[in-house]
Amino acid sequence: TESADQLWSSSRDKAVRLRMEGSSPASRPPLTIHQMFLGTLEKHGDHPALVYKEEGQWVKLTYRQYYQRCRAAAKSFLKLGLERYRGVGILGFNAPEWFISDIGCILAGGLATGIYTTNSPEACQYVAANCEANILVVENQTQLDKILKVKDQLPHLKAIVQYKGPLKQKLPFLYTWAEFIRLGEDVSEERLNAVIDSLQANECCSLIYTSGTTGNPKGVMLSHDNLTWTASATQDRLKFKEAEERLISYLPLSHMAAQMFEIWISIWLASTVYFAEPDALKGSLGSTLKEVRPTCFLGVPRVWEKMQENMKAVGAKASPMRKNIADWAKSIGLDYTYSTMNGENVVPWGFTLANSLVFKKVHAALGLDQCRISATGAAPISKETLDYFMSLNIPIMQMYGMSESSGPHYVSCNEEYRITSCGKALPGCRIKLENPDQDGNGEICLWGRNIFMGYLNMPEKTAEAIDQEGWLHSGDLGKHDQDGFLYITGRIKGGSWIKHGLTIVVNSQKVYSNLSLRNVQNGAHFIYLFIYLFIYLFIICTELIITAGGENIPPVPIEDALKAEVPIISNAMLLGDKLKFLSMLLTLKCVVNDSGEPTDKLSPEALDVCRQLGVTATKVSEIIANKEPAIYNSIQEGIVRVNARATSNAQKVQKFTILERDFSIGGGELGPTMKLRRPIVVKMYQEKINEMYS
Repeated sequence: TESADQLWSSSRDKAVRLRMEGSSPASRPPLTIHQMFLGTLEKHGDHPALVYKEEGQWVKLTYRQYYQRCRAAAKSFLKLGLERYRGVGILGFNAPEWFISDIGCILAGGLATGIYTTNSPEACQYVAANCEANILVVENQTQLDKILKVKDQLPHLKAIVQYKGPLKQKLPFLYTWAEFIRLGEDVSEERLNAVIDSLQANECCSLIYTSGTTGNPKGVMLSHDNLTWTASATQDRLKFKEAEERLISYLPLSHMAAQMFEIWISIWLASTVYFAEPDALKGSLGSTLKEVRPTCFLGVPRVWEKMQENMKAVGAKASPMRKNIADWAKSIGLDYTYSTMNGENVVPWGFTLANSLVFKKVHAALGLDQCRISATGAAPISKETLDYFMSLNIPIMQMYGMSESSGPHYVSCNEEYRITSCGKALPGCRIKLENPDQDGNGEICLWGRNIFMGYLNMPEKTAEAIDQEGWLHSGDLGKHDQDGFLYITGRIKGGSWIKHGLTIVVNSQKVYSNLSLRNVQNGAHFIYLFIYLFIYLFIICTELIITAGGENIPPVPIEDALKAEVPIISNAMLLGDKLKFLSMLLTLKCVVNDSGEPTDKLSPEALDVCRQLGVTATKVSEIIANKEPAIYNSIQEGIVRVNARATSNAQKVQKFTILERDFSIGGGELGPTMKLRRPIVVKMYQEKINEMYS
């Protein structure tokens, strides 16, 4: 490794000090990606590495072939002029070419950068420009068109490679995958080896871009050691079987969870990775599961929920006798899995019969009959879904981590897990809960060899995330039980700010302020009050929704955009936390009485909107009772305009409902500072919310 003093950096070409300590797994010798790959190649060179479909037939690449193709890609990147520490952006669905581009870029000294396929051209431009991409690898014409729209705004771009489908146009900088691979044939082995030998484990090799919830996306800089050490530590915890695991690649590889599980852990273990079809999440994943019969399966909550919905739909059509048998078996299954989870290992009477009649058949129908580890991550999952699969003898292991921790930091395993818990820390990793309350809830802070280097070109943001002692502040609230299992209990919606005796600590329940007036002189308290209000307003704007698909979405900008588009709307509250799509609760502008409480009468502004739309209603209740088409259509059209500006499909609003009364302090929907009390509103209108998601 290169000598370095600091644990963090925001410069693409600066090394960091590794967090090696003690005699635990944290002291393991550091490895580059190439060194890790070579270790697997020496032991398992002829073992199947990547399996993909070509004209309906499975085609296999061994680890030796995989490695050679990565070297070929690296040579071609060098031929195209990839500069050291510059980006190669990869924009497309999972395929061997995605993996090979990623690793080939790293071997050539570049920074491998995944770009979400759902990104708009503008979002693609931001990432490509930020990582100073010399080359972009795109899947097909759809993704190529996005790049061509913004190519003039990418000064570092030298070439584009399309890895699927024919090129529809001939351009001097555009190559098919076959043309790209041939480009590097005259690059010598010695030249490539010189670059590989210069790679350092504590230098950046990969960028994962955050979803940009409070501004532009941040480039999470990950070192070779971040990736190789995390892969090894995850194996320590989950006890994968070397050269025996089969898994399916289908989750977005620009997301840390998928990349760690499908690329880096797989190389460490010599796993065999099968590639799903591009429409996996639209329905074909079920068929792939049954074909591959994976030994490990990682599904975001929405995938598990979809399986649950499909099985319930099938069950609803069953005969009464079959329903009774299934219900009986599931009650037995739930008793058994809870007993196993708690270490009691009591096998209830009838389990063997239930297993034979129901569980084995369900597992086979799902393609999970050989699956030893079923896992979920990237977003919260409901206890209902966890219990449903527990009842079918499919315990789902939860994990906790972030891009900034190279993926997993807390992991559940079959031998040690608790329902709704994220498990225990990886061997060699540390955690502390900062500023815990009386119930033990504190901010989750992380330490270990998996902690990222910093945010690319963002020293201030890096300093906000990593404190002076090197702890990564997650922004999540959590607590431990008596056995050391971690439970996520909330999200810090803002942050901590300390200066001149003013301390603000914000979590999802309360705002505490401690203003020391001992140092206040000459009216300085007015300045402090102003600062307090400014920060509090900033905090309001940084609340987050985390969808079932793992997308982080700030609600306030979407809510404000809709109110600007549709002037009859008074309050808008975005929904989608742990849910499969976004929806909105809306209220209409109305007259407020002397007590400050909303009435049923539409406000003058609302009446003007009604007149313009040819609506004669004068009350909110009349609009709702008649489901006034002109008003509902106007709102829907406003949502369409707001959705058109969304950077991804996950950020588009799908449904809305109009509430009978506006939000108010007296009604409980608003706090004393007029801040929307989101959890309370959800409880108050749960039935209406359920109707939108039923």
